Order: sequence, then C-alpha cells, then structure tokens
Amino acid sequence: MADLSKYRNIGIFAHVDAGKTTTTERILKLTGKIHKIGEVHDGAATTDFMEQEQERGITIQSAATTCFWNDHQLNIIDTPGHVDFTIEVYRSLKVLDGGVGVFCGSGGVEPQSETNWRYANESAVARLILVNKLDRVGADFYRVVEQIKDVLAAKPMVMTLPIGIEDTFTGVIDLLTREAWIWDESGDPTSFRIEAPPADMVEKVEHYRNELIEIAVEQDDEAMEKYLEGEEPDVETLKRLIRKGTIGLSFYPTFCGSAFKNKGVQLVLNAVVDYLPDPTEVPPQPEVDIDGNETGELAVVDPDRPLRALAFKIMDDQYGALTFTRIYSGRLQKGTMILNTFTGKTERVGRIVEMHADDRKELEEAQAGDIVALLGLKNVQTGHTLCDEKNPATLEPMVFPDPVISMAVRPTEVGQADKLGGALAKMMKEDPSFRVETDQDSGETVLKGMGELHLDIKVDILKRTYGVDTAVGAPQVAYRETITKRIEDSYTHKKQSGGSGQYAKIDYILEPLEPGSGFEFEATVVGGNVPKEFIPAVQKGFKKSLEKGVLAGFPCLDFKVTLVDGGHHSVDSSAVAFEMAAKAAYRQSIPKASPRLLEPIMKLDVFTPEDNVGDVIGDLNRRRGMIHAQERAPTGNRIKAEAPLGEMFGYIGDLRTMTSGRGQFSMEFSHYTAAPNGIADEVIRKIEEEKAAKAK
Repeated sequence: MADLSKYRNIGIFAHVDAGKTTTTERILKLTGKIHKIGEVHDGAATTDFMEQEQERGITIQSAATTCFWNDHQLNIIDTPGHVDFTIEVYRSLKVLDGGVGVFCGSGGVEPQSETNWRYANESAVARLILVNKLDRVGADFYRVVEQIKDVLAAKPMVMTLPIGIEDTFTGVIDLLTREAWIWDESGDPTSFRIEAPPADMVEKVEHYRNELIEIAVEQDDEAMEKYLEGEEPDVETLKRLIRKGTIGLSFYPTFCGSAFKNKGVQLVLNAVVDYLPDPTEVPPQPEVDIDGNETGELAVVDPDRPLRALAFKIMDDQYGALTFTRIYSGRLQKGTMILNTFTGKTERVGRIVEMHADDRKELEEAQAGDIVALLGLKNVQTGHTLCDEKNPATLEPMVFPDPVISMAVRPTEVGQADKLGGALAKMMKEDPSFRVETDQDSGETVLKGMGELHLDIKVDILKRTYGVDTAVGAPQVAYRETITKRIEDSYTHKKQSGGSGQYAKIDYILEPLEPGSGFEFEATVVGGNVPKEFIPAVQKGFKKSLEKGVLAGFPCLDFKVTLVDGGHHSVDSSAVAFEMAAKAAYRQSIPKASPRLLEPIMKLDVFTPEDNVGDVIGDLNRRRGMIHAQERAPTGNRIKAEAPLGEMFGYIGDLRTMTSGRGQFSMEFSHYTAAPNGIADEVIRKIEEEKAAKAK
C-alpha cells in the first residue's frame, strides 16, 4: 500500500497570462518528467496539447499530470485562467487538496484571480501563493502582497524575498533559513548557488522573518509563550506550525520568482511538500442519499473502506472516453464492476491510467487519494459518483451555472448532421456548462454556453477535432419572462366526445415573487373540491407551461401559483383533465398579469490604461452599464460595473481598439432584471419576424 502522507493533489490556478502553464512546465522539468521545456508563446507547452490552446496561448482544458519531488507524488492539474472556462477551475478545485495561486508581478491581483480565489474559498482548499514574472517591467513583489491583503482579504505569509527586480532580478532569499538562492543567467533551473543575503537586505530579511514567526506561533500556545519569553522556535517547529496554519486556511505562504527565467520554482515545490495537506489531512467528503440530503456518513480517505470516487472531468481522445476520477476512499482494480449512483447502472472499469498531459501509464489498481483516468466507462458524466456495488453512497454533486448565451449551428455539408450530433454529445459530456438543444419550431441545433469565447472555441473544436464545418447564426441572449401583477382567475376544462368526457375546474391566484425565487406552487383547497390525487397534476401542468412564456417564448420564472378552489366530476375528472386545465389556465392568465421580459445582467471587471478611462466609461454608459467602483492600479485602472449581456457582444474588439490593445475584461453572470420597454419590444418583434420567416 502506498503511503498517503507522501501524496499531494494540487492545482495551479490564476488569471490569464499570469504564468500558470509556464510554472507547470518548470515543475515538470525540475521533477524530471520532461527534458526539454516547451514554451506557451511558442505553442509547445506540455499541458497545452489542444491546437486551440497552442494558437491562442491560453489554457482551455485543465490538464492532469503526475510527477515526483523529494519522494512525494504530486498529482498536478493546470487549470484555465479565462473567465469563460471557470467551470474547469471550479470542478478541479472540487477534487484537489491544495493549490498554488499564481499572480503576475506587474499585473497583481487581476479580475479572474479574484473569481478563482473565491471558488477556492468556497471549496476550502489550502493554498500557496507564487508572485511570478518578477523579471517583467513594472513588477513589484511588495505591492502584490498588499493587493492580496486588500483585494482578496487574504493573509499572505511572506516566505521569500526577491533579490533585485525587473532586469536585475537574480534570485530569492528564503526567510526560514536566511539563505539567498542566486541563479546564473544560463536559464538552467538547477544552476544556482546558496550564499548569505546581500548586506543591504539584512534589515528587510529580519523584519519579514519576525513577521513570519509572529504569524506562525499563533498556531500553538506553547510556542507562543516561549516566543514571548524570547525563545525563537527552530526551523522544524516553524515548518510544523506553518503547515498547521496553511491547512487550517489561517494564512497563505507566499513565494516570489520568475517561472520563465527558472528562478524560485524549487522553493515552491519544497513548500508544496512541506505545507500543503496530504489526502488524509483534508476534511472528508460528506456522503448524501439519492435526494441530496447528507446521511451523516463521510468518505474517509482509507483504502480499506468501500469505494467512493468522483468523476470530475471527461475527455475524449483517440482511444475513447477518458474519465478523470478522484478516489476518496477504497480501492479500484482493473476489470472490476462499479456502480454509478446517478444512473443506477453498473459499469466495468476497462483500464486505469496515470496521466501525463496526453501521455499515459497503465496501472493495475488505484486507491484512496489517487487521481487517475479510467477507460471503458460508457454513461459516466462530470459530477457522477462511482462506488462499491454492495455498499453504495453518493458524494455531494457539483452544481453548474445555467448558460446565458446561445447560437444556432448547422452543418455546411449535406449528410453531416449525424456526425454533428455525435460530436456535440461527446462535447456535452466533457463540459457540463455547455448545452445543446433542438429548437422545436425550426428544428435548428442550438448551442448554449457561458460567453462568446466559450461558444467560439466549441465551433472551432467541431471543425478541427471532429471535421464538421458549421454555419453559425448570430449569438442570442437567454432572456426570461415574468409577471408583475397579482391576479385571481378561474378556468374550466370540458370535453365531451363519446364515451367518458373530461372535466376539471380550477380557481387560482397568480402573483409575482422576488427576483431569483424561481417558481412556487401551493394548494389551499379545502372540502375536497379538487381531490388530493389531482393536485400534483395541476402543479405539473403549470410547471410544464413555464418553459414557454407568452411574450416571446422564453422560460417564465419568479412567480407563484396558489390553487384555492375548483370543481370535479365523479366520472369525467382525471389527472389528465386537471393537467390540461392548468396548461390552458397558464395561457389564459399570464397575458392578464402584465408580463415583462427579463434580460441577463453581467458582472464586469474592466482593466484599462489611465489615459483611456474616460473613453471606456463613456462606452460602458452607452451599453447601459452601471459603474459601481473604480480602482487605481499601478499600471492602469480597474472598473467594476454591471451591464446587460445583450449590449456586450463584440466588446473585447471595441475595448482593444479604445486602449490600443492594452485593455482586458472579464465578465460573469450576475442576475436577471426587467428589460426596458424599447429593448423588450425590439426583442419580441425580432422573434415574431423569425417565426414568420420560418413559417413561409
């Protein structure tokens, strides 16, 4: 049995362009996994193996790899930084025990770093921080440390200090040992020497070292007492205390370096081993029953307990579907049968492989604490629990946001419709935030996703990976509908056509709810006028109708139906009759309740150089944006705002034009709000025109 204390399951996450993938490359080089370093800007990084990644220089899929450092096994996941792929970060954090947050030395805490940090807080993942790119113009380690405190409200524990900055950055000082690590200019990460810190930095070293000790001794009363009496803890004790505080999320050990120049990465690797938790030191996952209620049982990390594993990512390659799985407890052997609690079906594990980006190593068995890829599973999707047939249990499922943007696609060549359908089914399995639907009226295939870039990449994958050329319609916003007025109404459903008829009468109240409440149903019928057994049919009828609103056919939400009275017939009433009555009542009453169109509002975080702030704010106002805050950053300004998604198409192009290519932004869904009348009328008119054109 493998020693679990020697395992580290870690993720590397950060904003676009902070240097995550480059850091991963350096780790692989240092740990002997690769011999030649590939660069992101050349499109040759190991973990960016998709063509789209290599071209765009960004990471889209999280890639998994395994390597060894100081006799410890590191399972590393390199996650995407771009906002449209945050789902990848979210699901990776779900299965990791620790993480390394990489921040750019000049850009500091950027928009996406904040979102990722928030996700990591929600998943309670212990983290180290690497302030990277200190060789860049405008880099400032101490400024970024302050930003981490102010913007993320986190407590960084400074572990290393940079020697020199920008062009003169030569190495780092380890505060624990007071040693300076200085690299030569050969670019070889292993060509360094260790010496005493430069004389002009001795004071700074002592200041930050005292700060580090003061934060560390808070973890232990005995060490604290001794320290107050003037006894300084030794390095081993300090390491133990830092480990305890890091795992308890009291602070985040912070390192500095330049991954691209191969400086400072060893110390981060040492810290991963020294301070991040092994699988047994993380709170165990709660087990839930079929309805999602906690059973009180926990999936304790122990190979001898029943099998509990979570599929957190599906990836398709030339050998078939790879299911990336984190094993929480138990063992998993090649060829065994396992139960998928979501589908209720058993599946056979064909092969177990350890991944290294897109290479693999076959394993006979895996055990609690491992992250492996399984081959041969048919019906497993992201978030499904795999467990022991004889002793089943489900782990807490993942929750994915609803898409906010859609676009119609059709194959350009005749006869490729089946090929398109097969490709999209595979892509949905891989990415839970991506949905595909068929439009009932037009028969068009509609793709739904989290943003323009998200859908753009999906169309690109269709073409390159699956060889399907598609014609793409204009992106559509996912509007919603609601009601704004309370009404009381009644409907009687009667049908007489030979034999038994249909009869159902319902009296009901429709009333608007708070935004974000969804749909509620209540029955207050007394005296049996609507028999109990028919009430669920009324609820079902209304619920089915919600999918299509009366204004423009968008789903209707945020209202309540109360069934107050009704009538039935002893022979002609049935569940079907009451369901029909509810559907007709919906069509009759919603138009009377002053329906409104709702539009999705996005949360924006825009970065712009100082000179262009006025233009950017003016442009956001034209897009009906609400400016909430403006923060000055050393290299420009950050504007926090909200704006309707419908106004944000093509924004990246406009922003780059205004800022001469220096502007950046990220956006995520915030909430729905009533669309202005002019906008609503325009949307409804367009939809009616489309319908009329299709009907011809």
